[in-house]
Amino acid sequence: MTDPAVTDLSKDAAARAAVALVEPGMRLGLGTGSTAAIFVRRLAQRVQEEGFALRCAATSKATAELATALGLTVEDLDAIGWLDLTIDGADEVDPDLNLIKGGGAAHLREKIVATASDRMVVIADQGKVVDRLGAFHLPVEVIPFGWQATRTLIQRALDRLELTQRPILLRKRADAPLRTDEGNLVLDLALESIPDAEALAAELSAIAGVVEHGLFLNICELAIIGCPDGSVVELRREDMA
Repeated sequence: MTDPAVTDLSKDAAARAAVALVEPGMRLGLGTGSTAAIFVRRLAQRVQEEGFALRCAATSKATAELATALGLTVEDLDAIGWLDLTIDGADEVDPDLNLIKGGGAAHLREKIVATASDRMVVIADQGKVVDRLGAFHLPVEVIPFGWQATRTLIQRALDRLELTQRPILLRKRADAPLRTDEGNLVLDLALESIPDAEALAAELSAIAGVVEHGLFLNICELAIIGCPDGSVVELRREDMA
């Protein structure tokens, strides 16, 4: 079992390195999750110490509330228009910097913000780096209307990709279906491994009722991986357009 204190040190190392990428006056996307929350706290500390301005767009209500409470300026994405940089966490990172996100059920807003940015940078600890995506459950946000029919269509898509007999779990919180910030449901796909992430992403995106899935493909440019000794390793995707 990973020592939580060691994990937090790794996350903090990644967050500190990411804060150094922020420049005064930037339009910045703020991610969601435990590592992203550490980043927001470290960022607010730097802004307070150095006294410069930022325009921030948050990927969830929780992040917006945290950032605002810490004195950062949070605006609607539409008011900002476009972002210079988004910094967010990830649940899995593969060697090509493809990601699974959505452990915090914010992947819809996270993908909107990430793709409305010139650059997306991921911060994570070493436990999030994998050889192949899929051990972490893949979140799929669906609208409540007809969600069981949507689940059937997802199962058929998995069968076509030879991902048969993989559980599709309705995410719950306190024995009730979890609702996202948009009021939708989340289905978690227990896939174990994803041989062809692009094919799966295309299948899921084509299903009526699916709002968004947690596969972030060809979006992340740089991953900053925190290590237990407080150092970081940077993984780059050199062919970023």
